[in-house]
Amino acid sequence: MRARVAVRLLVSILLTSASGSIARAEAVRIESGWIEGVASGVSGVQVFAGVPYARPPLGALRWCPPQPPAAWSGVRSADRVGPCCQQVHWSAPPWTAEFVTQEPTSEDCLTLNLWMADRGPREGGKRPVLVWLHGGALTGGSGAVAVYDGAELARRGLVVVTINYRLSALGFLAHPGLSAESRARVSGNYGLLDCIAALRWVRRNVAAFGGDPDRVTLAGQSSGAMLAGALLHSPPARGLFHRVILMSGGTVDGFQPLAAAEAAGAAWARSQRDSSLAALRALPASATLPGGRFGPVADGWCLPAERPLGPGSDVPILFGMTSDEDSSEPGYGKATAAEFVAFVRSSLDTLADEALRLYPVADDREAALAQKRSMRDRGLFGLLVWARARAASCHGPMFAYCFTRATPWPEHPEFGAFHTSDAPYAFANLRKLPRPWEDSDRRLSETLAAYWVQFARTGDPNGPGLPPWPAFDAQQARMMELGSTVGSRAMLEPRYVEFFERCMAAAAR
Repeated sequence: MRARVAVRLLVSILLTSASGSIARAEAVRIESGWIEGVASGVSGVQVFAGVPYARPPLGALRWCPPQPPAAWSGVRSADRVGPCCQQVHWSAPPWTAEFVTQEPTSEDCLTLNLWMADRGPREGGKRPVLVWLHGGALTGGSGAVAVYDGAELARRGLVVVTINYRLSALGFLAHPGLSAESRARVSGNYGLLDCIAALRWVRRNVAAFGGDPDRVTLAGQSSGAMLAGALLHSPPARGLFHRVILMSGGTVDGFQPLAAAEAAGAAWARSQRDSSLAALRALPASATLPGGRFGPVADGWCLPAERPLGPGSDVPILFGMTSDEDSSEPGYGKATAAEFVAFVRSSLDTLADEALRLYPVADDREAALAQKRSMRDRGLFGLLVWARARAASCHGPMFAYCFTRATPWPEHPEFGAFHTSDAPYAFANLRKLPRPWEDSDRRLSETLAAYWVQFARTGDPNGPGLPPWPAFDAQQARMMELGSTVGSRAMLEPRYVEFFERCMAAAAR
């Protein structure tokens, strides 16, 4: 209960002035009518919250592509965020209240939040735009999470948009009956189509907020990055964004084929009391949550049926991971020497001796470090393989990173630089998170936010006063370390690359 109250208080910061009272801002005309924002908690920045970008997907519109929002008369107040999409609320370390949403849930959830500065840098009268796709394993999250507050990036010269999109079965159920209803004879990618609808809304309306519709950066983290990576190769999304930021996701090839997704969806439907589409659409939204995991579908329409992350894009990409992606797992960094050796020998067979030379374990302390290092290196190798494959067939520049700064957290040092811990730094929102921040954290946050702003402006994170960030080269394979040290280094030493290549070849046999 206390966590729920804390989140609501944090969300309210988006909508209040520094004095604590809601301050009305200017009204803006968009395609659906006039909306009136409010002053954010950052001086000179307005927020327009809870703006519908599509019609509520209720009743007969459940499991349908998003429809254009209804128009309204008068001036619509945009002073509070909309409900988060239907989900089960949760909060567990390392994701404290500032990283999760506990707003009311609703199937009527297709809204966005937009931050714009009253004044500040513009080029030709327009500012670059950042559209953010939240993480949450496609089962949770929202665009109103406290650490995603866009006010600080808006103050630095961006127009920032965060969106809600349909989740779980409501967002990604494929089913033969739904495919039969569709003009394209497909089903399943409703949450992805929501993201496309939001991008189309931005394309049509962002100029009213001083944004440049021809300089849109699509950014996401975790499952949000997965959706952003998928949209790189979605024909309906072509031309709606011009750069991409992939944080801890979006670099895995392939999605479930339509036929397999339909079969899984039909099995889920049969688990209900009545499996007819009419009965499924009549279910309470909360009843659609249990009973399966759903995700994007290679349907041949929204996503190509073959090689969904194939060649053909010249979009600049900034991508990377944190150094302790798996630290939420109970056994992370806790393996004993005997346990680590046994795991390596059971899983790597003839490559086990080589692995133990690369990750030696003389005692339990070394075993814990070797476990963490090997997991980190495996993640970096995955990024390297993806980036090399993309570089061989695509033309856009890429910029790789690893975020290594452990969040200062005396009560939980075991979490380190955990999954999502880079988000408050990138959004310049350390103030949203009560931690004993040091000057080095504040400097890192300013640097990372500046990289983001520069990338959104030009498609290249490099800019005046920033440490040089080399573009990814398949031969040199360098990345930016973002931590107590900020600088370029090799993603992996050659001997580790060769080892993981042998592991990959052995697994493919």
